[in-house]
Amino acid sequence: MCSSGAGSGYHGTCGSYFNAEIRDFPAVPYSSFDFNDQICKTPSGDIENYSDPVQVRNCRLLGLVDLTQRRDDVIDMGYEAVRNSEYFRNGRVTEFRYGAQLGTVLRKWNAEKMANLKSWGENWNLMPSHKAIVFVDNHDNQRGHGAGGASILTFWNPRLYKMAVSFMLAHPYGSTRIMSSYRWPRLIQNGTDINSWVGPPSYSDGSIKHVPINPDGTCGNGWVCEHRWHQIRNMVIFRNIVHDQPLVQWWDNNNNQVAFGRDGKGFIVFNNDDRNLSEMLLTGLPAGIYCDVITGQKEGNHCTGIQIHVAANGIANFQISSQTENPFIAIHVEAKL
Repeated sequence: MCSSGAGSGYHGTCGSYFNAEIRDFPAVPYSSFDFNDQICKTPSGDIENYSDPVQVRNCRLLGLVDLTQRRDDVIDMGYEAVRNSEYFRNGRVTEFRYGAQLGTVLRKWNAEKMANLKSWGENWNLMPSHKAIVFVDNHDNQRGHGAGGASILTFWNPRLYKMAVSFMLAHPYGSTRIMSSYRWPRLIQNGTDINSWVGPPSYSDGSIKHVPINPDGTCGNGWVCEHRWHQIRNMVIFRNIVHDQPLVQWWDNNNNQVAFGRDGKGFIVFNNDDRNLSEMLLTGLPAGIYCDVITGQKEGNHCTGIQIHVAANGIANFQISSQTENPFIAIHVEAKL
C-alpha cells in the first residue's frame, strides 16, 4: 500500500519507478485507471464516514491510494458498514473474526478456555465454513492495524502462535491461509508500536535483502518465514492428509487441555493448561507406532521426535508437559512406522 502523498522516484521495490500523485506505477503496471479516485465522492478523497458502505468501498483509507475493488479483503467484525455476506456470491471471503476469537481463547482472556472450542465454527458467529478464508494473523493485524485488536497472535509470541496455527490446520472449519513475515524493530510506546510502518529487511540503498535458508529450513536476514517452521510445515501436511474427514473423538478436561481426531486419518492433542497432561485417549487410528510431527517427523523407519504407541483398540497414552516449548502432539497415518 502506498500513500497518495508518497511522491515519486525510483525507491519502489527493487528500485522501480513510481509517481503516487498521478497514480503511475509502471512496474506493476498500474495507472490512474486502476484506482478509485474518479469514483469516490468525498471532498478529501478519503473515507470520511465509516458507516457509509459506498465510502468504505470507493474512497482512500488513511490517505492510501485505493485500487478498484475487483478483488480485496472483506473486513467484517460484525459491526461494519460492508458485510461479508454481500460477497458470498463471488466465492470465499476473509473471516477476520477467526484470528481475533481464537487468540482470545488461547490467551485465556475473558474467561475463555480451549474446551469451549468444541463448538468452534458457525456456532461462534463465524460465517459458513464453505465460504470462509481463515487465518491467525495477516500483514495488517500482526502490526496492530486493521481488524482483530490485541488478541491477535503473531510470531512475536511463537509458543501460542504455533498452537493457534496448528489448531487451525487440524480443524475442518474454513479454507486456511498461513502467514510468512519479516521482523521489524518493534518499539512499543503507550501500547502502540510506533515502528509498525517499517518495511522488509533492506540495505541502506533501499534494496530488499535476499532470503537465505538456514540448515534447519528456517530463514535468515530478518525474514521470519513462519511457513517454513517445521511445526507449521508438518501441520500443512497433516491437513492435506486428513482433508474432508470429519472431526471425531473430541476430548477435553473442561479447561485448556483438548484433543480431537479426523476420522481414522489423524489425531492432535493440546495442553494449554498450567499443569501437565497425562491421558489415555481414543485416537480412532489403526494400531501401530506413530511419529509426532511437532517434535520431529518420520524419517525412513524411525521417528526424529516423540513416538506414540496406538493399541489395537485405538487408545494411546499422551504425555505433554505444561513447560515444554511446543505443548501439543500431532500424529497421522502417513507418520506411522
